[in-house]
Amino acid sequence: MYKLIHQDKLTKARLGKLKTAHGEIDTPCFMPVGTHATVKGVFQQDLEEIGSQIILSNTYHVFLRPGMEVIEGAGGLHKFMGWKKPILTDSGGYQIFSLAHLRKLDDKGVEFQSHVDGQRHFFAPEDVVRIQEGLGSDIIMPLDECAHYPCTRDHAKIAMERTINWAKRSLKAKSKNKQNLFGIIQGASFSELRQECAREFVDMDFPGYAIGGVSVGEPSNLIYNTIETVTDLLPKEKPRYVMGVGFAPDILEAVERGADMFDCVIPTRYGRNGSAFTSLGKFPMENAPYIKDYQPLDKECSCRVCKNYTRAYIRHLFNAQEMLGLMLLSYHNIYFFLDLMRKSREAIKHDRFGEFKKEFLEKYNNSRL
Repeated sequence: MYKLIHQDKLTKARLGKLKTAHGEIDTPCFMPVGTHATVKGVFQQDLEEIGSQIILSNTYHVFLRPGMEVIEGAGGLHKFMGWKKPILTDSGGYQIFSLAHLRKLDDKGVEFQSHVDGQRHFFAPEDVVRIQEGLGSDIIMPLDECAHYPCTRDHAKIAMERTINWAKRSLKAKSKNKQNLFGIIQGASFSELRQECAREFVDMDFPGYAIGGVSVGEPSNLIYNTIETVTDLLPKEKPRYVMGVGFAPDILEAVERGADMFDCVIPTRYGRNGSAFTSLGKFPMENAPYIKDYQPLDKECSCRVCKNYTRAYIRHLFNAQEMLGLMLLSYHNIYFFLDLMRKSREAIKHDRFGEFKKEFLEKYNNSRL
C-alpha cells in the first residue's frame, strides 16, 4: 500500500504515497481527528477544500454512539458521515485504558463500562477487528495496551507482550483485503522493549506500523528517542504512523526521523479554546492586545479565514461567545497543520528538509504577534 518516492539526502525524512480503497495519500501527512465521525466545528467539504487527504475516527466512540447498527445501516462510516476519502479508525484502546476506573483487562481482552450510559461491554482483539470491518475504514488499528508514563519496566513489558499477542489474534481475525491492519508498537520509554516489539511486528509483516504510547506525558527527548529507535528497525517500504503527536515542533522532529503519518486533536481543541497556530507560534486570540488588531491571524497563511477575517473580529467572536469564532479557528488551525505537511513534502523533494525545519522553528519558537 506504500511507495517510497524519495528520501531527503541529509535526514531520514521521507516522501511517499499511500494507496487505499478510497484514494491515495501523499506522505508525510497529518490526519484531522473526527472522534465521533466528525471533525469538531469543521464541515467535511471544508476539510476536502483545504487538502485533508485522510481523517481519523475512533472505534470506541462510534461503537457506543450511534452504534454499529446505525452505521452499517447507512452503508459504512464513509456514507454515514458523507466523507469519500480515506478513513483511519483507531481501535479505542487508548480511550479504554485512559478510563482506568471503568475497565478490567486481562489477556483475553478488556471489559469496560460505557462513559455514556454505564452499560458494560467486552472487547476482545477479534471484536475490535470485526467492528472496524463493519465500519469499512481504510486503515484499521488492533487492540493494544498503552502503558502510562511513568511506569515500571515490568509493567511496560507486560503491556508490550499483551499487545503482541493481541496483534497476532487480530491478524488471524481480519477477513477483508481492502482494509489495512497496522501493528502498534508499544514498550513505553524503554528502548529494548520498543526494539523487541518492533522486531516481532516486522516478522508478522503488517502493511504498516504505528508507534503508540508516545506523547503521554513524557519529555520531548524521550518521544524523539522512541521514534528514532523504532523507525531504524522498520522496513523502508512500509508506512510509519506516530500516534497522537500533534505540536508542530514534535511533528517536524518525527518527520526528520523517518515518520510518515500523524494525528492529533490539538488543532480543533485549541481552536475551540481560542488559540491560533501561526508561523509565528501559538497565540490566544481572546487576549486584550487584539481588540483593535485588524491584521489577519497569520500574514503568511492563505486560508479562507486569514483572507477574510481579522484578529479583532475573531477576538470579538470569542468574547461574545459566538460559535463562529471556534469554527474559524478550528478551520485555520487544521489548514496550518496540513500546510506544514505540504511544505515538508516540498522540502523533502528538494533535499532541504533540515534547512526548512530550522527556518520554521526559529520563527515559530522565537517570534511574537
